[in-house]
Amino acid sequence: MIIDLKPSIVEGRTLTLRVLIFILASCALMITDHRLWYLETVRTHLLAVVYPIQYVVNLPVKMGQWLSMSVSSRIQLLEENASLREDNLHLQVALQKFEDLKTENERLRRLLSSSVRVGERVKIAEILAVDLDPLKRKLLINKGKNDGVFLHQPVVDAQGVMGQVIHLGVFSSIVILITDPDHELPVQIVRTGLRTVAKGMGAVNRLSLLYLSNTGLSTGIKVGDLIVTSGFGQKFPKGYPVGTVIEVTPDIGKPYAQVHALPRAALERNREVLLIWMKEQLSAIDEPLSRFIKQSLKK
Repeated sequence: MIIDLKPSIVEGRTLTLRVLIFILASCALMITDHRLWYLETVRTHLLAVVYPIQYVVNLPVKMGQWLSMSVSSRIQLLEENASLREDNLHLQVALQKFEDLKTENERLRRLLSSSVRVGERVKIAEILAVDLDPLKRKLLINKGKNDGVFLHQPVVDAQGVMGQVIHLGVFSSIVILITDPDHELPVQIVRTGLRTVAKGMGAVNRLSLLYLSNTGLSTGIKVGDLIVTSGFGQKFPKGYPVGTVIEVTPDIGKPYAQVHALPRAALERNREVLLIWMKEQLSAIDEPLSRFIKQSLKK
């Protein structure tokens, strides 16, 4: 069997020659285009034709990038929103605390200014607890025997009389308010000088003025009259505001009229109170102390 290899050799040489011709033509076209820009218009049209194909090919990549950015942006926005919401809550809590401190500061200033006006020695005490009995009006304060507190010591706030100490502990004391039904306080009407007794009624903001006759009302007490301590009984200093008359009702069937007053002190809203030492009480407290010091010096 004889195979003729001449046609194959001829075809191979022809193919190589074509490749060389195409390479030379390509080089010539590139050199000519680089120097003379003959093919710029053709390139522009080819780019316009190829652009849709490139856009379609790049579309999945761009969509993926857009989705990735959208998801990451949304996650970032959610995280920033949560962070801002948390910061806002912290700021609101801090603002509430500042408001509370501001209110407390104003209360303390009023108490201190009240202590300057009264002229006696005073000490600020904090309210620790309130009696939950609806008919009782008592407080527990954080001052006791160690602080020089004594029985029946007057307790006031920046507006007026609150009550007095009825039980003593080493570090705390119990105060009965003037609205307690077991509390009675000698008072005086500022406008007329009429003396009477203010008794608690167990209500939150109500006092009853005792022993005011029906016949004396025309020349005596009126709604709006200011009531102050009379100084009788040697427990409360004279002239402390107690309340304001809000109701005067004659009772024909009884010898005395029904007269009610509104306490001046913020009995149910205070956090701090003032304990008062009158000059006579200070002398009684300081005398044993001075004797003790003298005895210690002699030894």
